[in-house]
Amino acid sequence: MAKIDAFFKLMNEQGASDLHLVAGQAPVLRIRGEMERVKYKVLDNDELKAMLYEIAPEHKVKEFEETGDIDFGYDILGIARYRSNFFMQKFGVAAVFRQIPEQIMTAEQLGLPAVLSKLASLPRGLVLVTGPTGSGKSTTLASILDVANRTRKDHIITIEDPVEFVHQSKSCIVNHREVGLHTKSFSAALRGALREDPDIILVGEMRDLETISLAIEAASTGHLVFSTLHTSSAAKTVDRIIEVFPADQQNQIRSTLSDGLRAIIAQVLFKRVDKKGRSPALEILIATPAVRNLVREGKTHQIASMIQTGRKYGMQLLDDAIMEMLNKGWISADEAYAKSNDKGKFRPFLKTPPTDFTEA
Repeated sequence: MAKIDAFFKLMNEQGASDLHLVAGQAPVLRIRGEMERVKYKVLDNDELKAMLYEIAPEHKVKEFEETGDIDFGYDILGIARYRSNFFMQKFGVAAVFRQIPEQIMTAEQLGLPAVLSKLASLPRGLVLVTGPTGSGKSTTLASILDVANRTRKDHIITIEDPVEFVHQSKSCIVNHREVGLHTKSFSAALRGALREDPDIILVGEMRDLETISLAIEAASTGHLVFSTLHTSSAAKTVDRIIEVFPADQQNQIRSTLSDGLRAIIAQVLFKRVDKKGRSPALEILIATPAVRNLVREGKTHQIASMIQTGRKYGMQLLDDAIMEMLNKGWISADEAYAKSNDKGKFRPFLKTPPTDFTEA
């Protein structure tokens, strides 16, 4: 048992999502979204480095010494898997660990709308789950992919950096590929995937133009592609994808994206005030023919109104989902205001509305 495993056991006991270890400081846990210091001694740089190197693969230690930053996955059998990041900072080494549960939760357990599980049965197309870091995108995608794994008879390939949720092959064959370990890059793995007879491809993150282009191509050539972006709404997601491409290619990519797009889920996590835990608020865009036409014509500013009129398809605006959670007494007015898109809708719920410089 590695020395650091004691901290992972503490994470599990406290229900923490993240562990922060920094040279010159005591360990810190993120519990229900908030940082809480552990009653432990200040970690010396050399002591912490030895602790971290004990669990890192040899080639990752070499990479860290050369670059000052690495990612990899670490497993503790029977407890959880951890997405691990080491980085150098002013006072020495530091590391952040995100807990990835061994058991994949269902959409019902996560409190997700039923329409998300239906996305697992799509024959082809592009489905994007977006939101800020730590908003539960990987967890949502894992629950959708698990439905496909249980109900379809297909080949699933995941491309991640590092591999997070591990899916055991059920009705499907599932192959996990880790960037840096099994393939050089997301784009290289995507190019390879098109020759590996996949039905479903999970791309951990669409980071650059080449990866985005290949993901859209895969979705347009008969594959079901899931991926993530760091955007806060469905409309901004479409704009972000288009803007990555050179100006002379944007009209063509609008057309290709409109044909391949099937759904965009924009997600934000909230701390519950009525009980322990966190719950997601989701914006859901289903790519109906009318929505695809807006994408094709570059009228993304009309997507919000299209979502409002598309409730029968399971669509909803993020602010409407937040308002529903606020009215149920699940979340605080302050957090609802802070994480909403249209803050004016939530100001009346605040006891002392702030003077928000972003509204100037």
